[in-house]
Amino acid sequence: MCTGKCSKCIGITLFPLAVCAIVSNILLYFPNGQVLQFSEITDLVWFFHGILGAGILVILPAFMMLGAGGTGCCANRCGVSGYSRMLLSVILSVLGFAGGAYCVVISSLGLIGGPLCDTGDGEYLYPFRNDTLEDNYLFNQTTWSICKQPENIILWNIVLFSILLLIGVIEAILCFIQVISGLTGFICGTCMRRRKVGMQ
Repeated sequence: MCTGKCSKCIGITLFPLAVCAIVSNILLYFPNGQVLQFSEITDLVWFFHGILGAGILVILPAFMMLGAGGTGCCANRCGVSGYSRMLLSVILSVLGFAGGAYCVVISSLGLIGGPLCDTGDGEYLYPFRNDTLEDNYLFNQTTWSICKQPENIILWNIVLFSILLLIGVIEAILCFIQVISGLTGFICGTCMRRRKVGMQ
């Protein structure tokens, strides 16, 4: 198994996902393109699940994966420095997995709880937070009209939180694969070293 090429492919895939997560999280601060006061923005947005979780915490292992890819399949696993790089790659991949999982959790809560909005009396509140899963606004579009401002806030939140949820799931899966691949790299490195000794 060519763990180096696997790492490089995963690293290349994670970069655009992390960028999309950061952009999606930033857009949540500007519902329908409007600039609101801090107190008028949905509280879960301030957990930075797209910027920190699915963004920065995933970009770090992505850089390491590209470096771990090297020029060959497993050659960079040999020697103390090779094993150190692989260990660091595994640790950062676990961090990336945690970031992706964190994004999934917060995005799920954001979808279930609904947005902060003005229901018509000028006061911002969470009209859907006490709903049961059976009566959730996600399955009853007729209730969306309760939010008057910002315009289209419910659709805005659903789309962006859904994107972040999907990105988080994909990132968590890819980082988990890299953890397995990185651990396999230790065996691969030993195999390459033995092969070189046998050729001399």
